[in-house]
Amino acid sequence: MPESIPTQLEFTRIGRRRVVANFEGGDISADGGYMVQREADRIVGLIPRMADAFCDWRNPNAVTHTVAEMIAQRVFALGQGYGDLNDHNLLRADPLLGLALGREDGTPLASAPTLNRLELSTLVNAPRDRYKRVAVDPAKLDVLFVDFFLEAHPEPPDLIYLDIDATDVRIHGKQEGRFFHGYYDAYCYLPLYIFCGDHLLLCRLRTSDRAPGTDAMAEIAPVIERIRRAWPDTRIVLRGDSDFGRDQIMAYCENTDGVNFLFGLARNPRLRRRIAPLLARSRQRCLASGKPSRRYRSFRHETLKGTWTRPRRVVGKAEYLPSNQAGRGPRSNARFVVTSLDRRRASARKLYELEYCPRGDAENRIFEQMQMLAGRTSSRALAANQLRLYFAGFAYVLMTAIRRLGLDRPADAPTPDPPEPRPQCRTIRRRYLKAAVRVRKSTRRILLEFSSSYPHREELAGLIARLVRTPTWERAPGA
Repeated sequence: MPESIPTQLEFTRIGRRRVVANFEGGDISADGGYMVQREADRIVGLIPRMADAFCDWRNPNAVTHTVAEMIAQRVFALGQGYGDLNDHNLLRADPLLGLALGREDGTPLASAPTLNRLELSTLVNAPRDRYKRVAVDPAKLDVLFVDFFLEAHPEPPDLIYLDIDATDVRIHGKQEGRFFHGYYDAYCYLPLYIFCGDHLLLCRLRTSDRAPGTDAMAEIAPVIERIRRAWPDTRIVLRGDSDFGRDQIMAYCENTDGVNFLFGLARNPRLRRRIAPLLARSRQRCLASGKPSRRYRSFRHETLKGTWTRPRRVVGKAEYLPSNQAGRGPRSNARFVVTSLDRRRASARKLYELEYCPRGDAENRIFEQMQMLAGRTSSRALAANQLRLYFAGFAYVLMTAIRRLGLDRPADAPTPDPPEPRPQCRTIRRRYLKAAVRVRKSTRRILLEFSSSYPHREELAGLIARLVRTPTWERAPGA
C-alpha cells in the first residue's frame, strides 16, 4: 500500500520562524524549456516530418496518443535531460510538456509502456500485432538528417567537410548484438556518426564485432549522393581517422565527381623510413630548444600486399616532442594521412594542420550526443536501440537549431573581447531549459510565469524573441 503524502511539511526553524511547505502550488513545471523546444520545432518542422516516417496500423477511432505526440514527448524529454522511459510515468502529468504537445485540457500524456511499444514495433510484425502497431521506417529518418542540414543553408557552400567517426556505447545486459570489444575492454556498441560542422548527418548503431570502417560505404554513400543531388557544384571532402582509410571508401571518392578524402593512416616501418631523415632533424632541434619540432613531407605510397588498388598521396608529419610534466621523456610522434587532394590544392603542412586536424572537432559533437543521452541503449532489441539513437539525434537537431537561431550572434554584430565560446548542449539545457514555470490558464490566455530571480532571464527573453520571430524553414530541394 503506498504511503500517504502529508499535507504539510515541517523544516527546522530559521531564527524564530517556523519553515513549512506543502504541495498546493498549483500547476508548476520544472522544465520551462519545453516551450523553447516547441518554437524550435515550429521553425524546422522536426516532429511532423518524423511522424511521417512511422506507419500506424491502429484503429483511428481508438487512438488516444497520436504518433506525433508520442515522438514529441520522447524528443522533448531527451532535450530536457530525461533519457529513461520510466521517467515518463511522471512526465506524462507535466502541465508544460502537455502544452508543448498541444494538449490544453491537461489530460495525461503517453505512459512508459505505451512509448515502449512504439520502440519495439517493427514494419514486419506491426500490421498483425495486437499491441505494437506503430512502426518506423529507418530509411526515412536517415533522409531527414540530411534534409535538415540542407535547409539550414540559404545558399550552397563552395566546400564542405564531412567528418566520419565512431564511439563506444557501453551495454550492461543481454541486448541483441552484444559483443566484447578488446580496445574498450567492455561489451558495447560502436555507433557510426557523420557530421558537417555542428550538423548531424547520420547516426547508425553498429555492433562492436566489426571495425568502424568495415562495410561503411552502405552508410556513407547515401549521405554524399543526397548532398550531391541538392548541391551539384559543392565540393566535398570526407575526413576520418585511420579506421576509415580503406580502399573501398577511397576508391568511391576517387570515382565520384567533386568528392575527395582525407584519412589518417596507421604507422608502419615503411612509412617511418620515408620520413626518417626529417625526424632526425626534428629531434636535433627539439633537444636543442626544448620545444616541439615538426616537419612535413608529401610522397606517393602504395601497399605491398595489394590492399590498395592504386598508389596514393601520403603526407607524413615528422614531429619530436620534449619531456612533459607527466614524466615522459623526449619522443617521436610520427603521423601520416592519405588523401586524394593534390599538391596544388594544399601543401603538406597546410593539408595536415589546417585541413586534417580540425577533424578532431567531431569528437566534441559525439560528446554532445552523449549529453543528449544517446548512450541509453538498454532495450532488448537492436532495432529499438537504433530508434533510441534516432530520438537522441533528433533531440540534438532541435538543440542545434536553438543554438544557431536563438543564441548565435548575428554576422554584423561586434565580437566580444574575449570571444564567448559556443555553449554545448548541456550548457543550453542548464541555462535556458531547466527553468521552473508556473502555468496559469484562463478563458483567453495561458500565462507562463518564470521566477523573478531567474539568473539568465535576459538571455532567455532574447532567445525566445528570436525564435518566435524566425519564419518556418523552406523545405530542402527534392524533400
